Amino acid sequence: MMNRLLPVLLAALLVPHTGAAQAPYFEGAPGSQTLIVDGNPFLILGGETSNSAATSVHDIRSTDLFPKLRAMGLNTVLVPVYWDLTEPEEGRFDFTLVDTAIEEARRSGLRLVLLWFGAWKNSMSCYAPLWFKQDTRRFPRCRTSEGKPLEIASPFSEEVLEADSRAFSRLMAHLRETDSEEHTVIMVQVENEIGMLEDARDHSSEAERLFRRDIPRELGEYLASNAGNLHPRLAALWKQAGGRTSGSWTEVFGEGLYTDEIFMAWHYASYVESMILAGKDEYDLPMYVNAAMDSRGREPGEYPSAGPLAHLKDIWRCAAPDIALLAPDLYDSGYKDWLRRYDLEDNTLFIPEIRLEPDDGVRALYAFGEHDALGFSPFSIEDAPLPPQDYPLARSYGLIRQLMPLICAHRGSDDMRGVLFSQEDASDTLAFGDTRLLCSHFFTLPWDPRATDGSVWPEGGAIVIRLAQDEFLIAGSGVVVEFRHEDELPSLAPASALGEDGFVRTGSSADSRTPEWRKGAERLGIGFVDEVRVAPDGSLESVRRLGGDQSHQGRHARIGVGDYSILHVKLYRYR
Repeated sequence: MMNRLLPVLLAALLVPHTGAAQAPYFEGAPGSQTLIVDGNPFLILGGETSNSAATSVHDIRSTDLFPKLRAMGLNTVLVPVYWDLTEPEEGRFDFTLVDTAIEEARRSGLRLVLLWFGAWKNSMSCYAPLWFKQDTRRFPRCRTSEGKPLEIASPFSEEVLEADSRAFSRLMAHLRETDSEEHTVIMVQVENEIGMLEDARDHSSEAERLFRRDIPRELGEYLASNAGNLHPRLAALWKQAGGRTSGSWTEVFGEGLYTDEIFMAWHYASYVESMILAGKDEYDLPMYVNAAMDSRGREPGEYPSAGPLAHLKDIWRCAAPDIALLAPDLYDSGYKDWLRRYDLEDNTLFIPEIRLEPDDGVRALYAFGEHDALGFSPFSIEDAPLPPQDYPLARSYGLIRQLMPLICAHRGSDDMRGVLFSQEDASDTLAFGDTRLLCSHFFTLPWDPRATDGSVWPEGGAIVIRLAQDEFLIAGSGVVVEFRHEDELPSLAPASALGEDGFVRTGSSADSRTPEWRKGAERLGIGFVDEVRVAPDGSLESVRRLGGDQSHQGRHARIGVGDYSILHVKLYRYR
């Protein structure tokens, strides 16, 4: 069935970038959304520019920014829109930079996600216009518990919200007027890494007044109706305080930093919801928020407290139901764990920022394969070294582009998985029906000198798609895959270690295990391993057959470290 559907899916996904009536939108439930652009599923192969890369027409046009990113295989660029440059004088708007970015993106055949650097960027109000910053009476600041004013506009101020929302609405109206046919802009991020610093919450007079009041009625109702599905951290805090659905913030959640954070999160989220509703009233594009992580053992206020973090997802979802995504910015270790935290039943994974590193190539494959990600976007993408087409991310995006119809068709199914390996986390087993794929880092093969000479292992990873019961595609870099029937159990007896030629490496060597064979049990063999390309019509074009030493005499399929390729593996069964 998939082979018959593939040409149709490809034809839909390869529709050229031309005008269409309906704006981009999300289809599906919150935890399994698909971005639809010009009527077709769209995966964001992205990159975010550095903060100052789009502050002048000269920089946008003269640095070959967009042609370079196109050569890297991107289909989308995340670009800031700066409030201070958009509204340098109150009420006077200038969208020259936005128009220039859209023009250059169109010229290179790229889409845009615009990032509204409004009242807050990385917690601070650094991109607010000077006229806003200077008028602290009209636009008050957050204060610490000691009363110190911060360079953080207070979300409790109606004047702050009105000014920010007015500018954002004008941006959305401008996009409707200039881009509602082309759809170059496919999504908008509202603010950037919202959160309170130095304290877990604002202690201004208005914030203190609201903190003493009862929690909002809709929050109490949400807690009651979702008691069994709350984030574990929120659920534990709430139940420990008695599980009440009404009362003051401290009566419902107890005393402490996390109650302060919950209170602040409610008001940040309510502010953003007002922004989104005002913006969508002008032009209804998908909108999301991003979060700086609560990492490295930090407490609220040491990290940006009250942002759209996983443990606060229920607060944000209740106060701001029109936010499409809570998106993590990933700059810390523990990549796989962070993805698990944000791939939730009510949140589809999108990675708008991640540190630009060579390992991003395989990390992107893992995100799309294992977590059905909507998109992947390293930060400061213009700093990727030249030539752009040789960068690991570019090679990874090249594979994903070929596989995009298959990825879109298999999102949310058990037939698509992802693997990601490091020196410390070097193997995993994937289950597809009665077939087990024993996946490992390429350097677990002992004959590559880099495996044992003390070299740091680059990460390896892949997307694995089951096309039929005994047929797989493996797209990635630095991986080895063996195939076993579920009845082939690991033996307790060590087996002879094999060399690259498939023979015993040394006499009486025994440092690996072989599956235990039971008489009459079914076994799996490799019929063939082909390196392939996915053609525009959806067919698989063979590049070469990988046999002999390249498949370890039929024992495995593998892709070397530094190589990026797609393998088509056909299995057979025997007894």
